[in-house]
Amino acid sequence: MKIPILFEDAEALVIDKPAGLPVDRPKRGGPCLEDRLDELKLGFQRAPVPVHRLDTDTSGCLLLARNPKALKRFNRAFEERRVEKTYLAILAGAPPGKAGSVELSLSKISSPEKGWRMIPARKGKPAVSAWELVAMLGANALIRFRPETGRTHQLRIHALKGLGAALLGDPVYGSGAVPGAARTMLHAESITLPREGKPPIAASAPLPADFLALGARDG
Repeated sequence: MKIPILFEDAEALVIDKPAGLPVDRPKRGGPCLEDRLDELKLGFQRAPVPVHRLDTDTSGCLLLARNPKALKRFNRAFEERRVEKTYLAILAGAPPGKAGSVELSLSKISSPEKGWRMIPARKGKPAVSAWELVAMLGANALIRFRPETGRTHQLRIHALKGLGAALLGDPVYGSGAVPGAARTMLHAESITLPREGKPPIAASAPLPADFLALGARDG
């Protein structure tokens, strides 16, 4: 499985991460992006390092730094909320309108029965997501999210609790796999990171086959 390169220069790569490939090594073991970093050196001595994370099921734009100084600058840009990202998601239902913003603070909980998950909590970490309806796909909705924060499972919870419907295929917050959606239907569509004295890092990832099969071509 070849990993497509969406952007490349001396300090950064943006790859199109395939759905199903974890960024970090799962506790139970198995393949992950770490296994592929040497092939992403592309002539450099150092292997690139992921700057942020995408869930295993999530496809699309993932930024990697090619040296420690760049990693430090990129981390600071994320901390200062200077990185712009868009995601495409398919809701298992219709949203309450055509556009808006969800502001729900999030906290992590765990139990022996269900494991860990995120929940809305007044004393949790602030999380904000702007959204717009792109198209209705039968009973489902194609949504474009613009997250202002980057909390774990933020868009999945904001879809469920803010828009009233889980992401299609979500096994934790929704009903799980359904015909045509064998994974959580979330795709990191684009990323833009400004840089001083240089053009911004900017990349967009084409829609994967499972989105196209569900009729999301207009996204």
